[in-house]
Amino acid sequence: MTNHDIVDLQTTDCCIVGGGPAGAVLALLLARQGVAVMLLEAHRDFDRDFRGDTIHPSVMEIMEELGLSDRLLQLPHAKMRQIRIKTPEDTITLADFSHLKTRYPYITMLPQVKFLEFITQEAQQYPNFQLVMGANVQELIVEDDVIQGVRYRGGGGWHEVRAMLTVGADGRHSKLRQLGHFATIETSPPMDVLWFRLPRQSGDGEGGMGRFASGHIVAMLDRGDEWQIAYVISKGGYQKLRAEGLETLKTSVVEVVPELANRINNLQDWSQIAFLSVESSRVQRWYRPGLLLIGDAAHVMSPVGGVGINYAIQDAVVAANVLTKPLQNHHVELKDLAKVQHQRELPTRIIQAFQTVIQKRVFAPILTSNRTFHPPVWLGLPILRDLPARLIALGVFPVHLKEC
Repeated sequence: MTNHDIVDLQTTDCCIVGGGPAGAVLALLLARQGVAVMLLEAHRDFDRDFRGDTIHPSVMEIMEELGLSDRLLQLPHAKMRQIRIKTPEDTITLADFSHLKTRYPYITMLPQVKFLEFITQEAQQYPNFQLVMGANVQELIVEDDVIQGVRYRGGGGWHEVRAMLTVGADGRHSKLRQLGHFATIETSPPMDVLWFRLPRQSGDGEGGMGRFASGHIVAMLDRGDEWQIAYVISKGGYQKLRAEGLETLKTSVVEVVPELANRINNLQDWSQIAFLSVESSRVQRWYRPGLLLIGDAAHVMSPVGGVGINYAIQDAVVAANVLTKPLQNHHVELKDLAKVQHQRELPTRIIQAFQTVIQKRVFAPILTSNRTFHPPVWLGLPILRDLPARLIALGVFPVHLKEC
């Protein structure tokens, strides 16, 4: 029971909490199949700074299966065909997507806000889809140990949504994961990231580039007229950097990327810089009766390789493939939810292990010493050369849409 005065009570087949890539895509897929779906997003718009803007070939293939890829690519975007690392001595290609067998042999650099607006506008075509912005979910409705929906605070007070299935797609700080008392397995990546933007100039090139120098790692991602820049620091080093001052940070960035010297002064205040505490974790069990977690709510990804969005969307596709029929039949069993985790847990664990190796074997030695980066020997072996590109671009196992 609740002590709140409920302004209104609504019912739906599936209530999805979180309007990020996983939640938005799952809502669209279910709406297409006639499932009544309500998507709740805590914020009043999709425009959040420094969200991942990378759409990998795996997602573009899914968009093609939905008949949306051509229209999506009409939005302003950039293409990254390689991931290259520049050191003081050399330029090294860590991943070359042009060798992959796909119609989309590149990473599409598209602002996430544009992607989410595109997907939700597509879903609005279906009368059984409902999007509620500014819906701050605070409580699960639990009856006889079964999740029956959520209560959220929004316009006018408290609202109640009753649903046959509730999906937590509310990101790395998931409220539903917390409310559902899900046990997590955590690792401790050896790094954190500062995000900021600087103007991009015509001679800069396009796509993306990583820069490694003694004690420093800088990644640059193409956002049209701006670079989105990731300045990687050792875990726990943020407060020390803040204490040393903004000028120290600016000097360090220019040491690694000298061509930014003529625009580094666009950084005037720490408020322009977002701090990301890097973590990697997963819940042991992704579901409870009536409730399923997907995306970062189920498995928080490190930013290495920018794969988080793509694994979240693959979760959404598998969830739609598995759960559409049970939702249409108004009977979702625990075994259906378990099937989603069964199909997605191994790929998640493999990519998290891959990220851990990169962090510990490549990033940590650079951040904690003056050692020069030398690429792993296996990158030179033809049989293994395409492995990083494939893992980053397509995932461990291909995920495709199953039309019901």
